[in-house]
Amino acid sequence: MERRRLDEYLEAEGLASVWFARPEGFAWVTGGDSRVDREAGVGVAAAGYDGDGVTVVAPNNETERLRDEELPEDVAVVSYPWHERDLSEAVAAVASQPAAADVDVPGFGGVDASALRQPLSDRDREAYADVGRRTAAAVEAVCKELQSTDTEGEVASALSVALSVRELTAPVVLVGGADRVGPYRHFTPTESQLGDYAAISVTAYDDGLYASCTRTVDFDAPEWLAERHAAAARVETTALAATRAVGREDGTAADVFEAVQDAYAEVGWPDEWREHHQGGAAGYAGREWIATPTSTEPVHLPQGYAWNPTVEGAKSEGTVLVDEDGFDPLTTTDDWPTIEADAVGFDVSLDRPATYDA
Repeated sequence: MERRRLDEYLEAEGLASVWFARPEGFAWVTGGDSRVDREAGVGVAAAGYDGDGVTVVAPNNETERLRDEELPEDVAVVSYPWHERDLSEAVAAVASQPAAADVDVPGFGGVDASALRQPLSDRDREAYADVGRRTAAAVEAVCKELQSTDTEGEVASALSVALSVRELTAPVVLVGGADRVGPYRHFTPTESQLGDYAAISVTAYDDGLYASCTRTVDFDAPEWLAERHAAAARVETTALAATRAVGREDGTAADVFEAVQDAYAEVGWPDEWREHHQGGAAGYAGREWIATPTSTEPVHLPQGYAWNPTVEGAKSEGTVLVDEDGFDPLTTTDDWPTIEADAVGFDVSLDRPATYDA
């Protein structure tokens, strides 16, 4: 968290405090995880900032664990009896007002927490590099052991274990065999065997930061796979190059998306962008925003970006830190084959993960 950014926000909005109960905002403010139910949009605690410091409000059945395992020592914790009120009521009872929150609290204004989290701080960048490396290492370790007769479900189970032992939580684990990667852009695992090739896509997080990557494994793939994979890699490289250029000029996500469309046309797949979302900014969410042709979100630098273009059976995706000076691939291990991909319309060439020969 950058306190300077929050101080400026409080002053600009005329607020005494701002509160974050959604897990993404809580992690940004505290560095801790407020989730018990991984599918819930709101955590079990809320973190507030009032210009002097951070205060966490939590029910009494959660405070000891949060203090011991999730929160820095300088964070104050206010406990309330779990049976007397809900989290919103507890926040309203202790918050300095006027206040804003990222959830509905009576009498509070709203806050666009995603906008506050961008761009990434120096602390974020250091932690992000570690999360990205561990995510890629888990995926690659599983991919190198795959066999064509494995089922998608078996592979998903192996991925869950590999991620867990690296202290990562994965809300998205996609495993697609040859029969399903083409027709389905989100290849949720089934009991189908992998067959001639497989694509593995994962989004995982730790320290509140999310990393996404895709790896493709070739057992006996059709000849067109390498060509389509190379095309997707060129589109991804173009998106990254455009991100830096647009960010330097204070442009929007729509400006990047226009470059993505141009890249698809150049590689011979002009309408393929219509078949799946192309990704966007990443950080304290799997995607802080997803680009569209009409997106108005500002492109910040430095920031994580996870672009994920697909070309009918092939996909290229990684999380890359983009700043004014260049590109830092976060989801790499230097232990996976790569291909060199040239951006369309930009003097940028990047090494992107290639298809692995099993």
